Amino acid sequence: MSTAATIAEVVPSLLSGLDVPGCDNTLDLPRSRRVCLLLVDGLGHHLLRAHAGHAPFLSSLAARDVDAGFPSSTATSLASIGTGLLAGEHGIVGYTFETGGEVLNALTWTRHGDHHHDLRRTLVPEVVQPHPTTFERAAAAGVAVSTVAPMVQRASGLTRAVLRGSWFVGAAGFGDLALAAAGALSRDRAFCYAYHADLDTIGHIYGPGSEQWLLQLEFIDSLAERIAARLPAGAVLAVTADHGMITAGERVDFDTEPLLWEGVRVITGEPRVRYLHVESTEVVDVWRSFLGNRADVLTREEAVAAGWFGPVAPIAADRIGDVVVAMKGDAVLVRSQAERRFSALTGFHGSRTREEMAIPLLWQVV
Repeated sequence: MSTAATIAEVVPSLLSGLDVPGCDNTLDLPRSRRVCLLLVDGLGHHLLRAHAGHAPFLSSLAARDVDAGFPSSTATSLASIGTGLLAGEHGIVGYTFETGGEVLNALTWTRHGDHHHDLRRTLVPEVVQPHPTTFERAAAAGVAVSTVAPMVQRASGLTRAVLRGSWFVGAAGFGDLALAAAGALSRDRAFCYAYHADLDTIGHIYGPGSEQWLLQLEFIDSLAERIAARLPAGAVLAVTADHGMITAGERVDFDTEPLLWEGVRVITGEPRVRYLHVESTEVVDVWRSFLGNRADVLTREEAVAAGWFGPVAPIAADRIGDVVVAMKGDAVLVRSQAERRFSALTGFHGSRTREEMAIPLLWQVV
């Protein structure tokens, strides 16, 4: 089991300076009664280090890398930010997973493959993820807690599941995100979580490190600098991410490989990490033989024993599936028929490589 610092420690460490009970500063971050945490979706530690010249402000900040946890997927990492727990405890075990007889897309909170089928009534977010959030704990301690994020996320299932307890401010772009984040710290004992998604989107479409991605990184760097310039004296600006990203190489297509179908009842996850719910124990050997050195194929029990998910509670165990497939190198396991648009992307994340799991934690006392 890894002993590296994890994303689950970021918010509790920052909230320790706001005297929130039960929040320990395990990451030894500066203490302040006003804190803004900016999460940049897709800004991996290795990517930032490799392209530091495109992000001079971010690269000037105090820094360390932390572990995003497994799977290195947005929904899972945001749940860890919001709960202070890893996937095995909070139970949001990936982009898609089986629960309550449905395959839930955790980002849209809809039935996977049918974004019009809203599951918020049948899979109630507060039940799917029942642990109190760090934001709820902070608010109960008298901290003014705000979330600044895209408007469409205001009442989303994922927001309700993992970010509840804060005052939500919808942002349409860089300008109102920066102003809202700074404005949220006008009160004494204030914490603001701000989220920006576009770097991840650009990476998925064009690839991390592409010309388009690098220009977007420059915009992100300017955003962070402008937020810092508007914060009150003594406030802390912290910047982190939810995962890194790799550019896909070899594509293995589940939908065109009948050998991989045998004994598989349901397949969930995403191209870099898949969960198999199986009807036969022979599936493990078949997948190991077929994928070879392109993936680590473990039973759920083996993955749990290896500490991949951190401590695993009953709420998460069944969602993980019977078999866990973590792709290695730059290989991806796509579904050309069931996930056509997703399968055609360039950049991916979710697995256990350092390029995907290592994320930056940056900070400055303004």
